[in-house]
Amino acid sequence: MLTEKTVTASEFQRNFGRYRDEAATGEIVNVTNRGRVIGGFLSARQLEEYRRLKRREREVLIVGELPDDVIADIKDAEYDKAP
Repeated sequence: MLTEKTVTASEFQRNFGRYRDEAATGEIVNVTNRGRVIGGFLSARQLEEYRRLKRREREVLIVGELPDDVIADIKDAEYDKAP
């Protein structure tokens, strides 16, 4: 299960090894400075998932290049109804 914790930048710096280990086990560590989140520390797996989602966010689909069955599904789709 994904858990998060928030620590100050000075706490993070003093106990980096501890937070590194916590991130490796799946916990996200939010780092704050003067009460505002300035960054976060997460596992390599979580970082890769973030990068995958960011790449997909920029993906452009051209309708003419979609397979016929996908176009048909889009045409037949109704708002707020599961397929």
